[in-house]
Amino acid sequence: MDAMLRLQTPALALVLRATVVYVVVLAGLRLAGKREVGQFTPFDLVLVLLIANAVQNAMVGPDTSLLGGLIAAVTLLAVNFVVGRLTEDNPAARRLVLGQPTLLVHDGVVQRAALEREGITDDELLSAIREHGFEDVPEVRLAVLEVDGSISIVPMSSAVFHSKRRVRQIKHG
Repeated sequence: MDAMLRLQTPALALVLRATVVYVVVLAGLRLAGKREVGQFTPFDLVLVLLIANAVQNAMVGPDTSLLGGLIAAVTLLAVNFVVGRLTEDNPAARRLVLGQPTLLVHDGVVQRAALEREGITDDELLSAIREHGFEDVPEVRLAVLEVDGSISIVPMSSAVFHSKRRVRQIKHG
């Protein structure tokens, strides 16, 4: 029992390692873009599981004790809590961590640069428009790629209201 609780790595080193891994993985997911995070496919789940396995040793090093694993887990939860609080109260931090919505269609006109920047094809945009009950781009006042990866649609006709629905994004690669 004593061996399970005996640290092989100093506790502060475990905290530092787990914090660095959290920041690097968060930055990597943020750089992957809204589409990558918004809708998980089986490929995304595999990627997350493999990343978790790959960074496990980076967090705890040679320490295989129960206490070492618990310190890393508590550190990850604490850092996640702090990041959540920072993004809740600070718009600049929220933009940095979560990004900003991207305007894809404005007054029936596709914003080509935004589509290319976000890696969305015309077919994917049209699919999202159809899933919201519209036939084509001219019927759309605004189409917005939200920070969670969903696409919100505001129709040209203000008399028509469709609630925001999650739109499955097609993954490439």
